[in-house]
Amino acid sequence: MSATAEIERAPTGKLRRTAAKLARLSGWRRLAVSALLGGLAALAFAPLYLVPLLWLAFPCLLWLLEGAKRDGEAFRIAWAFGSGHFLVGTYWVGIAFLVDAEQYAALMPVAVLAMGIGLGLFPAAAIYLVWRCRLRGAARALGLAGAWLAVEWLRSWVLTGFPWNLMGSVWAFSDSTIQLAALTGVWGLSLITVIAAALPATLAERDEGSTLRRWLPSLLGLVLIALVWGGGIMRLADAPAVDQEMVPDTVLRLVQPNVQQSLKWSPEWRRKNVIDQMTLSLGGQDADAVTHVVWAETATPYVLANEPQLRDALSRVVPADGLLLTGALRRKEGEGKTRLWNSMHALDGAGEIVGTYDKFHLVPFGEYVPLRWLFGFAKVTHGRVDFSAGPGLTTLDLPGLPPVGVLVCYEVIFPGQVTQPDQRPAWLLNITNDGWFGTSSGPYQHLASARLRAVEEGLPIVRVANSGITAVFDAYGRELARLGLNRSGAIDVPLPQPLPGLTPYARFGNAIVAVLLVLSAMGVLLLRLKQPL
Repeated sequence: MSATAEIERAPTGKLRRTAAKLARLSGWRRLAVSALLGGLAALAFAPLYLVPLLWLAFPCLLWLLEGAKRDGEAFRIAWAFGSGHFLVGTYWVGIAFLVDAEQYAALMPVAVLAMGIGLGLFPAAAIYLVWRCRLRGAARALGLAGAWLAVEWLRSWVLTGFPWNLMGSVWAFSDSTIQLAALTGVWGLSLITVIAAALPATLAERDEGSTLRRWLPSLLGLVLIALVWGGGIMRLADAPAVDQEMVPDTVLRLVQPNVQQSLKWSPEWRRKNVIDQMTLSLGGQDADAVTHVVWAETATPYVLANEPQLRDALSRVVPADGLLLTGALRRKEGEGKTRLWNSMHALDGAGEIVGTYDKFHLVPFGEYVPLRWLFGFAKVTHGRVDFSAGPGLTTLDLPGLPPVGVLVCYEVIFPGQVTQPDQRPAWLLNITNDGWFGTSSGPYQHLASARLRAVEEGLPIVRVANSGITAVFDAYGRELARLGLNRSGAIDVPLPQPLPGLTPYARFGNAIVAVLLVLSAMGVLLLRLKQPL
């Protein structure tokens, strides 16, 4: 057998043939493969966490781009990948349109497609930029990672922002790996993940050097992941045990009623739903130890501030000298119009509201309709009046509790935007209602975001959901308790202490993104000056 034939039969030779076949694709086949690769990459997120698929998706994407000769071809490949990525990653949004199927079901496919294709523009911009710069070798992998990080950051604030499924969240299953978020936020995890996953694309580049030289970039990518994992192990080795360092004399009862969303606001069911939650809030073997009860987002399906009799009834579940923290609507009439807020109230044993937080980061089309005159339909949630935004991040000082930062629903998905800058809380409370999304990947992905915020900020986070997933994470992102999806019940948990100081990410916030982008750009420039690895 000739030396050339031996090379072609080797693993790298087979990869070259695969890369060549992908580059030769054209028309709809090329776009279909690209969309499929984007969808496979989305399977790396919760709940499947099929992270190795990234090592298939990104190299094949780069090989596919080799066949693009013109700008339009390259951009269509990139957009197909991004659209497939978000169609698979956010399909669960469509389930919300089936809660009131008679009114909204027809909008479901339009909404899911529009969201996937629209969000797909972000990774498309990153992928196209890499193609346009004609990067090769390891520089191409690093360039893709830096560009991907840049568009993820843009996605966190453009058009109010939707930083869902940031690439670094694929590691949310691993206590050790996510510890890097304390230093760089989820952004550093995203950068390293894309670098490592894209580097095997270099195996298909012709190189007459040694086998080690051909495999070195791919091996270095795996070393990067191993270093992140090992660093996390070392950090956790110095941390206190997961059940130590709790706030003294504080036990929270977290109530998850699992109310079906289609029945939540039904006049026939509202009273029963409240009574069921009151029942879950009382009794149990350790009832005397409970100091505070926490209910989910809009768990009280009434305008609580305007219902003195209901507040009096709810006061019966408030522990002695404690509080009931519950989601509810807040309404104000005046100037010929009605204003609504999606709020959290703290109710004491006398039935008085002693603290309120109003959600400020509202969900477009879910809680308000932007350009309503253009779209011509009401928001998907109950009622026809759009919600108003609250004043912003607020730290509440509530009796018997450390200062708390409240986050309603998806407010928890925004890195670096979860604490009041001038009054830092000692813990985070995320109340949510994922009942809109049924048995899907949505609630698991939402939970992954909450876990990463705990690591980034060095603050424990208590998450209480209507239908799941209710959970508590300490300041290292380690899970203390969980009540799973579609389960009804209550769990009693102590409140973990925050870290004694600020994490680097909590101190510098998203300025760290700029540092990561500068480092990425410098790395690309250096690699272009040298022979690609």
